[in-house]
Amino acid sequence: MKTVLTQQQISLTIKRLANQLLENHVDFQNTVLIGIQPRGIALSDRIVEELKKEPLLNLLYGKLDITFYRDDLRNGIHVPNHTDIPFSVEGKNVVLLDDVLYTGRTIRAALDALMDFGRPNKVELLVLIDRRYSRQLPIQPDYVGKSIDSIISQKVKVLWKEKEGRDEVVLLDDN
Repeated sequence: MKTVLTQQQISLTIKRLANQLLENHVDFQNTVLIGIQPRGIALSDRIVEELKKEPLLNLLYGKLDITFYRDDLRNGIHVPNHTDIPFSVEGKNVVLLDDVLYTGRTIRAALDALMDFGRPNKVELLVLIDRRYSRQLPIQPDYVGKSIDSIISQKVKVLWKEKEGRDEVVLLDDN
């Protein structure tokens, strides 16, 4: 097991990502944030918490369950999560947030699910970890916490204080 990001590095990375969003979307007048269930929610909650420190920010935040849009649904049992998007994404700039970008299949499913809530003007992607050379689909992030190069037998695990008791990103060898 190798540590990719420590608790302090995760905290700094989240602040940097929030600031990048602020630079590009200023007042969020026509921008919404949507975290991807389940693992992207801890990240999106923290980004939103950081953004709310800015006064007068008009922030719309939703959570998207992609369970029934996945192309691997037939491979085992999937427990659905809760979608909470109390607004239309029609004509909005949407920023999808997830913890790890690997093959791109989760993001493809999220894009399919998102269309049920309207047709966005633009969709951007924010990820904490980008596993750069593992893509099966032509999907690239707009905002990246950290890019890592890993081999297919390795697994990236994002640990969150709320779920695993500590904040850390680790690279596991699957031996």
